[in-house]
Amino acid sequence: MGGHRLPPEVPVSHTTDLTAFIAGLPKAELHVHHVGSASPRIVAELAARHPDSPVPKDPEELAAYFTFRDFAHFIEVYLSVVDLIRDAEDVRLLTFEIARDMARQRIRYAELTVTPYSSTRRGVPDVAFMEAIEDARRAAEGELGVVLRWCFDIPGEVEGDIAAEETTRMACDLAPEGLVAFGLGGPEIGVARPRFKPYFDRAIAAGLHSVPHAGETTGPGTVWDALRELRAERIGHGTSAALDPALLEHLAEHRVPLEVCPTSNLATRAVATLEEHPLAAMVAAGVPVTIGSDDPPMFGTDLNTEYAVAARLLDLDAAGVAGLARSGVEASFLEPAAKARLTGEIDAYLAAWQG
Repeated sequence: MGGHRLPPEVPVSHTTDLTAFIAGLPKAELHVHHVGSASPRIVAELAARHPDSPVPKDPEELAAYFTFRDFAHFIEVYLSVVDLIRDAEDVRLLTFEIARDMARQRIRYAELTVTPYSSTRRGVPDVAFMEAIEDARRAAEGELGVVLRWCFDIPGEVEGDIAAEETTRMACDLAPEGLVAFGLGGPEIGVARPRFKPYFDRAIAAGLHSVPHAGETTGPGTVWDALRELRAERIGHGTSAALDPALLEHLAEHRVPLEVCPTSNLATRAVATLEEHPLAAMVAAGVPVTIGSDDPPMFGTDLNTEYAVAARLLDLDAAGVAGLARSGVEASFLEPAAKARLTGEIDAYLAAWQG
């Protein structure tokens, strides 16, 4: 966490020519978590305000703290950062600062995965939470030119049904203006997707899109469950889908995008090396993919870095990278006119670059 560095598997020579192009490219980000996007400065500031937390107060110590042994350890560390968000002021500050970081990367639109239950269970009133994120959303669009939308997700690590029930209640009954989707995060092992079908049914009936995580640390069966039981319109990660040719064919035929986060998959040991990442196999099978950063400061990355990693794995030039950006817009839940405008920005930027 102390800077956005390319992983060692990505040669500098390959990315040098594309770095400036990627930095200025208008982009949409569809797989990025709210608390997981807290910058080192904000994390350290919050940790200093809450001295009972095990999170280091010194930004320089955070890199070591955010070195993960495995996915279970990542969840443990992630929740320690969640515990720093204790009131509506914390929520509003975090949300706006995330948008500020996005603006620096030319992210024009983002569907931010928000886990309201993680804050409300720690004492933040649900209405105050909604007001805080909405206030930050409006300010981000007006002051920074970043359009934010929300995906409320169920934290799968919480035992029992209370988290699912409360998340569904807040999504359906409080329904902030920016809310567009409903998801499921946390660990997959021991957390079967079909268990959450009643909650997704309610959210979908309320007009929300279904975007659960699946197939990150479990096999392709979890992705099938997300499709069949949760009616997934996009899949968070879906890394193991490449192990099942029939699943890849289904995703390609039905145009169900996978939200791919290469550095995250490496950091959580979902893949052993970037060389083994199945992104190329997914694309070769015709599956729509989008590139996301997941929990960027925790993984020492950002969306620009993830685009550079993807360009290397797919052997893309500037036009190919612009194609990835278009795919992100197409897979989003933006209204058609806004999609057309953002796609037009991407096309104009590429034309100017090539000219």
